[in-house]
Amino acid sequence: MFRADLHCHTTFSDGTMTPQQILLHAKEIGLSGISITDHDTIEAYTAAPAIAKELGLAMGSGVEFSSVFRTLSVHILGYDFDLKSPEIQKLCDRHQQRRRERNKRILDKLSRLSMPILEEELLSMGERTVGRPHIAQLMIKKGYVSTIKQAFNLYIGDGRPCFDPGEGVSSEETIEVIHQGGGKAFLAHPHLLEHASKIKELLKLPFDGIECHYARFAPDQEKRWIKVAKEKGWLMSGGSDFHGTVKDYIQLGCSWVDEETFHQIFQKTI
Repeated sequence: MFRADLHCHTTFSDGTMTPQQILLHAKEIGLSGISITDHDTIEAYTAAPAIAKELGLAMGSGVEFSSVFRTLSVHILGYDFDLKSPEIQKLCDRHQQRRRERNKRILDKLSRLSMPILEEELLSMGERTVGRPHIAQLMIKKGYVSTIKQAFNLYIGDGRPCFDPGEGVSSEETIEVIHQGGGKAFLAHPHLLEHASKIKELLKLPFDGIECHYARFAPDQEKRWIKVAKEKGWLMSGGSDFHGTVKDYIQLGCSWVDEETFHQIFQKTI
C-alpha cells in the first residue's frame, strides 16, 4: 500500500536526522513517498532528491514557513514549488535573518536570568535553521532545565519571560510567495490553532489545501478539518511532523496520504 508522509524535519531545521537518514528510515518502515518540510529552509533538497530516487521513494518539494495572521502564529506548508524559485529562496533567507535576530534577543533575556548561552554554541546546533528547540536543548545540556517542555513552559514558550515574538511575515504574503514559486499553500496542523474568530478569518485566505491528517491526532479530531477542506474544494494533506529524538513520541509515517492524494498535490518532478 502506498503511504507518503508529507511533514517531517531534518537537521537543516530542528530535526535530529540528516536528509539521508530520514529517507533511509522512510524506506525501512515501508513508506512509498515523502516530502521534507524543514522550517524556513529548502537546503535539504540539495541532496535529498537524488537519494530518494536511488531508494525508489516518490518525493515532492516541501517547506514549512512561519507566519503571522492578526497576532496569531500560523504555520504554512508550501508544496510542489520550483526548488530554483528566487521568491522562495528570498523568503527563506529573510526568515534566517529574522531567526538570528530573534535568537540573540532570547539569549540576552536568558543571560539576564543567569542562564547564559553563547551564540556560537547555538549556531553549532543545526545545519541551517536554529531556533527555540535548539535553545531548549542547550538549556538541558547546561542544567538550567530538565526537559524541553520545561524550557518552553517556564522560559521560552509564547508569553513566557524569555520569549521574543520576532518580526513575523504575514500569512497573506507567505501564501503569495508560495504561489509565485509555482507551489501550493497548505494550512499546517490547524488542530493546534486557537482563537475561533481569527481562524474563521484565516480560512478566507487563498489556501490550496489543509493538513487534515496530522501526527497522532485521532480521526474524530480530524473530521472538522476534512469538512472544511471539502466545503472549500481544498486538497487534503497529511504528515507526522516527525522531528526524530527531540519528539520521540511522534513516529515517521504515523500520518500519511495515499497515492492519489500525493499526485494531486505534487505534479512537478524533482
